Amino acid sequence: MANAFVAAFEILSFGAIIVLIVLGLGIIASMMGIFNFAQGEFVLLGAYVTYLAYAKGLPIWAGMVAAPFLVGGLGFVLEALIIRRFYAAPIVAMLGTYALGLIIRESVRGLIGGFYLTVPEPIGGSIDIGAMHISAWRFTIIVITLLVMGGCYLLLSRTSFGLRVRATLENPSLARASGISTPLIYGATFAFGAALAGLAGALIVPVFSLFADLGLRFLIQGFVAVMVGGVGSFIGPVAGAGVIGTLSAALPWVMAPVVADVLVFVLAIVFIKFRPQGLIAGKGV
Repeated sequence: MANAFVAAFEILSFGAIIVLIVLGLGIIASMMGIFNFAQGEFVLLGAYVTYLAYAKGLPIWAGMVAAPFLVGGLGFVLEALIIRRFYAAPIVAMLGTYALGLIIRESVRGLIGGFYLTVPEPIGGSIDIGAMHISAWRFTIIVITLLVMGGCYLLLSRTSFGLRVRATLENPSLARASGISTPLIYGATFAFGAALAGLAGALIVPVFSLFADLGLRFLIQGFVAVMVGGVGSFIGPVAGAGVIGTLSAALPWVMAPVVADVLVFVLAIVFIKFRPQGLIAGKGV
């Protein structure tokens, strides 16, 4: 019983990590209509900022707080300088984000080389529930993920910013005619998605060692999760992340990890074949 509880907690915590990563990817895909293939590298940058803070002797929390702001700011600048020029050609925009991701990844690889860098957990130890012991930091990640999900939902559904984002999503031309600065909304949305990726990187770097391909590992799962969940809503990618994250964490308990990865992608492809609109289709929050 204790082992089953710990296994369920491990699965839940990994699912939370995937949800956190997919949130930003899903918001950009749903609100802007493009897949940001640099999202994994934004995760990498968030992890790297946290590592730098730790390496310089600053509190780890300082790096974790700074990461989403720095990565979000970089995302805002990149959207203004490069990505917005290709919105009329979504395929070109996606290729552009892929190229950006490649540049960021290789730049970080040049800085850290082939090393695996580690950051200690800011909250160490375990939470004891009877004879069961669960990681305090992974529990913290789950709590933060739930808070971030709730915050994103409220931001997009209950604030004037969310109203402007949704108006731009539904009808960009009408939004512009209504006085909404759609370029600013696009830039802010892209920056917000990048900031979420930076936060994800900051939170997971104590769990997964920092290396140049860290973000690439999660980008593929995030992309599949968005496709399974459905593009066009806030809930869809989150639901897809829950499914993909749970399968990715659960299957390695009963089969070889490589076989589990292949099976997850096969199941995702079969699902998308029969339900291309995803679990939850439609525009809106």
